[in-house]
Amino acid sequence: MSELLKITERVEGAAAPTAARMLVLSFAERSRSRLRTVLDDGTEVGLLLPRGTVLRGGDVLCATTGEPVVVRAAIEALYRVTAPRDDADPGFTLLRAAYHLGNRHVPVALAPNVLYLEQDPVLCEMLRRLGLQVEACMAAFEPEAGAYGGGHRHDHEPPPPGEGGSLGEQLSREAHARGGGDFAQMQFYR
Repeated sequence: MSELLKITERVEGAAAPTAARMLVLSFAERSRSRLRTVLDDGTEVGLLLPRGTVLRGGDVLCATTGEPVVVRAAIEALYRVTAPRDDADPGFTLLRAAYHLGNRHVPVALAPNVLYLEQDPVLCEMLRRLGLQVEACMAAFEPEAGAYGGGHRHDHEPPPPGEGGSLGEQLSREAHARGGGDFAQMQFYR
């Protein structure tokens, strides 16, 4: 029995090496920081990444041996959501759908005139009642990370070294560094 290959870090900004082994994972698996799985060549691996790490297709990981491993997004069962062909304002119809999905914290991949999401019969029914067309498809799922990325923090401290933080986290830290606003001096518009 071979020893488990341990993967403990993501290499930020690294280009995928051409000879690296591949780790093919679904979005649900890429959202876990602790996972026992296998590489494309059958090697058993253990992901031991910082909590809150969400992997994307193309990410380069580093095993404790120093060996690079490239992440690939698995092909998954998804819904492809579009506005009806005769919709007077298809952009607004999709925006409305994205609002309702976001309100439910549903991961969504965006493409021109299309939303993609993991299959869920309740969400399918909601989208159809909103007047959208929903069809099943198979594709790699790379949802939007959102302003706060995969694992946002609430303590407003700078991220640990090597974790740059998301746009939302950066904006929050900058706002807190400026101090509280004086609401009496602020102008609000209708």
